[in-house]
Amino acid sequence: MAKNALLGALALIFVGDVLAWSVQTDLGAIDVQDVRWQDGDGKTLSALLYVPPGATAESPAPGVLAVHGYINSRETQDGFAIELARRGFVVLALDQTGHGFSDPPAFRAGFGGPAGLSYLRSLDFVDGDNVGLEGHSMGGWAVLIAAAGAPDDYRAVVIEGSSTGSSGAPDATDDWPRNLAVVFSKYDEFSGGMWGSPVAADVPASEKLRAAFGTDAPVEPGRIYGSVDDGTARIFWQPPVTHPADHFSTRAIGHAIEWLQTTLDGERPLPASDQVWYWKEVGNLIALLGMVLLILAVGDLLLDTPFFRPLVREVPPSKGATGAAWWGAAFLFAVLPAVTLFPFKDLGGSIPVSALFPQAITTHVMAWAVLVGVLSAVLFGVWHLRVGRRQGATWRDYGVTVGKGQTATHVARSLLLALLVVGAAYVSLLVSSAVFTVDYRFWVFAVKPMGAHHGRAWLSYVVPFVLFFLVYGVVLFGQLRRDGSAATSTLRTMAVSILGFVGLIAFQYTPLFLGGTLAIPGEALWSIIAFQFVPIMAIVGLVTAHFQRRTASVWPAAFLSGFLVTWIVVASQATHYGG
Repeated sequence: MAKNALLGALALIFVGDVLAWSVQTDLGAIDVQDVRWQDGDGKTLSALLYVPPGATAESPAPGVLAVHGYINSRETQDGFAIELARRGFVVLALDQTGHGFSDPPAFRAGFGGPAGLSYLRSLDFVDGDNVGLEGHSMGGWAVLIAAAGAPDDYRAVVIEGSSTGSSGAPDATDDWPRNLAVVFSKYDEFSGGMWGSPVAADVPASEKLRAAFGTDAPVEPGRIYGSVDDGTARIFWQPPVTHPADHFSTRAIGHAIEWLQTTLDGERPLPASDQVWYWKEVGNLIALLGMVLLILAVGDLLLDTPFFRPLVREVPPSKGATGAAWWGAAFLFAVLPAVTLFPFKDLGGSIPVSALFPQAITTHVMAWAVLVGVLSAVLFGVWHLRVGRRQGATWRDYGVTVGKGQTATHVARSLLLALLVVGAAYVSLLVSSAVFTVDYRFWVFAVKPMGAHHGRAWLSYVVPFVLFFLVYGVVLFGQLRRDGSAATSTLRTMAVSILGFVGLIAFQYTPLFLGGTLAIPGEALWSIIAFQFVPIMAIVGLVTAHFQRRTASVWPAAFLSGFLVTWIVVASQATHYGG
């Protein structure tokens, strides 16, 4: 069974990678390169370079610099890059400074925008007089800073879910930047900070946007203001999506295509509606599911070996909560992490960015995890003293100990098992990246290879996350475990792990979709981050249920979850310390 699962996992990864590669390269016609270079400060910058057929030094093609937003990476621009490359544009999808494989710190040197534009124009197969800029969110600021620093080096700008006049990007006027398109969605979470309009649907009437368009009346979506030939053209679009959905929307991506086709020359004439990028997302998702199955399959194969077989134990009858008490405990377990996310993560702000904790967002998540872990441990302790102990429950019933004199060896074997299993998943990702230039992802959730600075950060953050998942596992195994089938147990564990975050997202977004703002407007960034907790905790729930059932212990799943989640979080976040 485990061998068949392994073959199935590898097959899913291969099929997903091939599909993603086929779409990304237009069946091999587009050359997608992982490029690195040094900027003026001697720091390494990273990008994916999409070179369409026919782009040569003798026949240079139009170029586009595409830049992602905060705590994203170059792959987030896949939809834009794939479609523009299919139309004959050379696309440089940049990792902002401190993001992806670009050297930290984040926010340095105009977010990397000026260096990205300079590098793109240095390529002999790019027509340096025929260059466009496209950026999402903070990436919009990056390309605007590039435009301000090199006013003669571009012909048009598209900012998606972004604004002018922020973080070093000058305010737009009716003649700067050249040929500007603003794509700002109807349900964008950042409309108040970006354009001074708390309700995103009202952005066309905002004073800031009207000034950029040189009009006293509300801006009309889809209407061209000014002149493309004079470089004063302006256009505004408002697709009916959210801020992170700008790079997951055929309409938002189509608007960028349409504008760059209008303002640049020499592209292949495909209509903006002709899009295939979403099939790469399907391929990435298939490979991601293959990686999850690989974790289970490799773990099972290792547990069948003589060295790890002592970890396999029969699960004892549950001595956890029952009846209404179980439902109350399950509700609290599901809700507590979600309702504490916003207040607890703020306490991470008191921990300064440093070589020890170099990522601000990860440090916030760590603070939340530690506080939730402590609170959960206290609540579990109270339950044990009042209920569990009376039922004769011991640490062995909670999966913490396994027998007199055996626990230390069990923990050590569990640690090694987790390292090997996560290592196998990581190697599969490295192979996918090297052979197909893809990773495992879907929309805002990504599993990426780590650079050297990520590896150092992983060592800093992994212990707190392992401890969090140890408490998480004890509560699941000791208090919430119910006797029953493996399938039912797994679904139950996954449900209580994600439903709180699903509820938090629904709470935040319902008033936004009803025409207002987020329920808590000041938590726009963390509302978007909350989306990523759903797939992360779904994977953790699956892994935890599987390995707790196999080993009657909390240790293998805690190590696996801690190692895996730390890798996923650290590799996908901005690194703010660059010393």
